[in-house]
Amino acid sequence: MSGAVSNYYLDKKPTMFDPEGAHLVAELVFDLLKDERDVDAIGGLELGAVPIIVAVCARSWHGRPVAGFVVRKEIKDHGTEQKIDGNFKPDSTVILFDDVTTKGGSVMRAVRGRGARVRKIITLVDRLEGASENLGKEGIELVALYTTRDLLG
Repeated sequence: MSGAVSNYYLDKKPTMFDPEGAHLVAELVFDLLKDERDVDAIGGLELGAVPIIVAVCARSWHGRPVAGFVVRKEIKDHGTEQKIDGNFKPDSTVILFDDVTTKGGSVMRAVRGRGARVRKIITLVDRLEGASENLGKEGIELVALYTTRDLLG
């Protein structure tokens, strides 16, 4: 979440919470990570990444299981009181999923602060507002399933 103001809103939740939509996005994302043998998990920020992370984990079960985790925007004041929930391990190699990427920094900062190595970030939609360049400076590839040019063009 970059905090940038835009003239349009991309609501992916109807697709990500639809059985066919979730399945298709999970297939695309899994295809991008299944050969990454040193990747331990896939994760992303709540709420946007949650349905796809779960779908990718379920899809990965047969063949090349990949664990999942979610990064909270704020630490809960009860329960585990963790910033990251699920199957995240410090000093692991991860792929991050972002539903919409603007500048590219929020999710990466959260896991790197806990020792993770980010292999790449997969996004459903790249807004084409600097994320690829910003992440490239950090040595991280941004892989977009779609861009705003594809959707709004």
